[in-house]
This record gives sequence, C-alpha cells and structure tokens, in this order.
Amino acid sequence: MKDLVNLLKGGNKPSLLAALVNAFLGILKGVAFFFTGNVAMFAEMMHSLGDAANQFFVFIGSALSKKAPTPRFPNGYGRVVNLVCLGAVLIVAILSYETIKEGLHHFMEPATESNGMYIALSVLAIGAFLELIVLNKAAKEVLHEVGVEGKGLAIFQSVSYLKRAKPATKLVWMEDLVATGGNVLAFTAIIIAHFTGFYRLEGLVSIIIGLMMFYVVGRVFLDNARGAIGETDEEMLVHIGNLVMQDPNVTDIARLEVIKEGEFLHVELVAETDPKLSLAYLDDVRDHLTDLILNQKGVTKVTMAFDEDDGERAWNHTATMPEGNKGRI
Repeated sequence: MKDLVNLLKGGNKPSLLAALVNAFLGILKGVAFFFTGNVAMFAEMMHSLGDAANQFFVFIGSALSKKAPTPRFPNGYGRVVNLVCLGAVLIVAILSYETIKEGLHHFMEPATESNGMYIALSVLAIGAFLELIVLNKAAKEVLHEVGVEGKGLAIFQSVSYLKRAKPATKLVWMEDLVATGGNVLAFTAIIIAHFTGFYRLEGLVSIIIGLMMFYVVGRVFLDNARGAIGETDEEMLVHIGNLVMQDPNVTDIARLEVIKEGEFLHVELVAETDPKLSLAYLDDVRDHLTDLILNQKGVTKVTMAFDEDDGERAWNHTATMPEGNKGRI
C-alpha cells in the first residue's frame, strides 16, 4: 500500500487537477442541464465528464509508468501511460458520439424557447474560467518538461513545444484547450439563440463540440499508439549521437537507438573505437559516456558496447540540440 501511495505521488499533477476540475464541472453542468434542458449544456456536461474520466485514468497510468523495472519487465513500465491513454480515449469517443447525436437531434427538432438562460450562462462562465486555469497549468508543465523558462502567457508559448511534452501533459493540454473553446462556443450560442430565436444554433454547437472531442481522440490515439509500439525520439537521437562523437576515443557510431518508453528515454549505443585501446581503458570510457548520456533530459537507461573501427564513417548527422538540454554537455 505504501508503494502504491508513493507511486501516485509521482503521477502527472496537471492530469489530476484536470480530473478534479472536470468532475466538478460535469456535475455542475448536469444540474444546469436538468433545470434548463439546454442541449449545448448537455454537450458540455458530456465533455466535462468524459475529460474527468479520461484524465483520472491518465493520472493513474502516469503514476504506474514510474514503477521500477523488474526481472519480468526489465524495460520498466514506461509504456503503461501510452496504453492507459489509448483506453481512456475510448471513453471520450463514446461521449463524443452521444454529443453529436444529441446535437443533431436538437438541430433537426429545435426547442421553441430557451429556459434558464442565466443559469446556463453562469455555469459556462465558471467552466471557461476553471478550464483556462487548468490549461495554463498544463502549459507551464509543458515548458517545465522541455526545460524552457516561461515568458508571458504560458498557453501561447507552449504551443511550439507541445510535441516534446510527456504524453499525459500533452493530453491534458489538448483536452482543456478544446474544453475552454467548447465553453465559449456554448456560451455564445445560448446568447445568440435567445436574442434571435435561432435555437438550431445550440444543436449545431453541440455537433461542433462533439467533433472537437473526436479530433482530440484521433490525435491522442495516434500519439499513444506510436508510443505503445516504441517510437524513436529523432531530436534526442541526433543530440546524443553528436554528444558521443565529441569524445576523442569514439571514431564512429555503428548503431544508436533512442526509444521513448512512456515519459522516459532508453538509449542503446554501439560505438566504434580504435582496436588498440585496452579493455580496461574502454571500460572507463564507457562509464564516462554512460554517465554523460544519463544526464540528458528524460534518459533513464543506457546500454552501450564498443566495436572495432571499420574505417568507414556512418554517423553524419548535423548537430541539433533540444533547448532543454543546452548547458548539459
């Protein structure tokens, strides 16, 4: 039990915060839908409940992924977070379908009046405010994970670094961006429908929110499917390769793999060197390079071997260093 608690403490904090906030908003929007019957509110209720379940599972998965390797699973549990994310998006996909179906029904048979407008608007305003706070928290976490100092509004700055964020943080960022936008859309639709009498708009907005949810499902599914299979981190591969080539004892790189294991990176390296160097000397070189690679952001495992220099240069990548790793050489 103590081990489980310690694991949960290491879970992704933005996903836990997002789960709690969305659970609260889902209940709040459910109560508002009960009193108003507003279909846009129904869409937002489904969206919030889906996000809450999704992000709670992601929090659990991110915590379990940090479990130490065992003899049975020597590579660790890093990919658990990818598997959990793949399962979690199924929940959002089902709720997306229900949201679109309800919106289509309301579009074809619109209500003749809008009930409880002020209740709905108040709930949506609260929702947009809370979702924006969670989104900004996730954006700051993105910048922290890539080692970039936040300047100005973190939400806009984090966009260019989102690809390098951890799977759990990326999912929270995307879901809360869509959630914030959904609240604003529903808020706008209710006001327009009230003053123009065009109540089909609420159904249309429900459909749009459902499609936005489906977009997140698609993006998250593809990202985590690649992670579950085992995806190469191209940027870190080039960076680590050039880092190794700076060692005077390394003449070439015969093989280098930098595989994403959930939130972590596992490196496998075969370096070519002068065959005249002694085994004892090369052992010291290996220890030095292993420590150097383990110092790079996200790297938790290094497997390294040496091979005789064949006289042909295989490594010819241009030096590229992620901003978060500057100053680590």
